[in-house]
Amino acid sequence: METYNLIMETLRNSTLTEELRDAEIEQLATLITVRDYKAGEYILQPGEADLKCSLLILASGDVEANANTGGEKMTLHMLTQGDLAGIIGFVGGNVMQISATTVAKSDSKVLVLERVRFESLLNTQPAIVYYVMRGLARYIHGIVRRMNTQSVEMSNYIHKTGGRY
Repeated sequence: METYNLIMETLRNSTLTEELRDAEIEQLATLITVRDYKAGEYILQPGEADLKCSLLILASGDVEANANTGGEKMTLHMLTQGDLAGIIGFVGGNVMQISATTVAKSDSKVLVLERVRFESLLNTQPAIVYYVMRGLARYIHGIVRRMNTQSVEMSNYIHKTGGRY
């Protein structure tokens, strides 16, 4: 029962399910599994096939998304409860082009929605699929908006300081 409550609480607070009714969220919850990760454990890594077609939703803990650029590790984002990872693989993108890693910074619980299980709803519950994909688009839009804001702030800083640090 504790796992079910964790799944339901996380889904109800996620942008992914904003447009779903309670009964639809409950149906989606039946497709989800929960994985536990210890601090320091990698959740997603480039080239690993384990979760490459799964959407991950952080239920609890602290998780960091990193990218390696020129041999240097750079933090992209600290995930908070309800944040998503694995989006590219879940929507069918080329996972071989992904260079980011996701690592648990503290003991964490992650909801896992496998694409094949989610797609099983296409014939029986297409509205759930439609509304979840709309939620996914809203989430991605939020990421792009945040990155654009950061880019503008960085450009303004460089312009004001004349490129001096």
